[in-house]
Amino acid sequence: MSVKLKSPAQIEAMKEAGRVSALALREVGAAVEPGITTLELDAIAEAAIRREGGIPAFKGYGGFPGSICASVNDAIVHGIPSRKVKLREGDIISIDTGAIVDGWVGDNAWTYPVGEVPPEVQRLLEVGERCMWEGLAQACPKKRLGDIGHAVQSLAEACGYGVVREYVGHGIGRDMHEDPNVPNFGRRHTGLKLVPGMVLAIEPMINMGTRKTKAGSDGWLVSTADGKPSVHFEKTVAITEDGPVILTTEEGRERPV
Repeated sequence: MSVKLKSPAQIEAMKEAGRVSALALREVGAAVEPGITTLELDAIAEAAIRREGGIPAFKGYGGFPGSICASVNDAIVHGIPSRKVKLREGDIISIDTGAIVDGWVGDNAWTYPVGEVPPEVQRLLEVGERCMWEGLAQACPKKRLGDIGHAVQSLAEACGYGVVREYVGHGIGRDMHEDPNVPNFGRRHTGLKLVPGMVLAIEPMINMGTRKTKAGSDGWLVSTADGKPSVHFEKTVAITEDGPVILTTEEGRERPV
C-alpha cells in the first residue's frame, strides 16, 4: 500500500475540483423529477463541469461512457446514463459525480427521491445520509480506518440495513482511486492509522435488505441481490491537524462535520 499524502497547499488546490464536483451534483439533483431520463441528467452534469473549467472525471474512466453514475432503486452504483431509463414518481436515484480541475479529482454522490417516496424508503435515505456523516466525523488524526467503517456499519445495522462489502471508499488525489481502500464496515481501533495529509472519499452504500450484490450484464451496474432499494452518499474529505475538512462543497452550502 502506498498512501499519497497531500500538503496543505495541495489540499487547498483540491478544493476547486471538489467545488466543481459538488456544484454539478447539486444541479443534477435539482433536475431530478418524474419523466426525466438519466441521459438528460448526465448532460446537465457534463455541462456544469465544463462550464466551470473542469473535465468529467468518470467519462472514459476504465471505458465508462457517462459523466455521472446514475443508479435507480435497487441499483447500488455504476449505472450507465441512458435515454431508456426514465425516472418515475416514487423512484430513488443515486447520482455520483466527479470533476478534474488542474489535475486534481473531486468525487461525491447523493441519493435523491423522485417526487414522493414511501415512508420506509424515506427512512433509508435519512439513515444512509447519517451513515455518511458518522463516517466523516471519524476522519481525524490518530483514528483508524476501522473507526470509519465501524461508525457506518453500526448505525446501518442497528436500523436493520445491509452494508455493501464489495465496493468501498478510497483515497483520492491526482488519481480517482488511490490507496487506501475505505470500507464501510470494520472494528474500532483497527486498520491503518489516519494522519494529516490523507484525502479520502467516504461513501457508504446501504441496502434496505441484504448486503449481497449482483453484477449487471453491461459489466458496470451493481444491484442488490434481493431487488430492494439501496442508497449511496459520498464526500471527499481531507484529514488535517484540526480534523476533517470536506472538499466537495460549495461555499456556504456545506454542513460542518
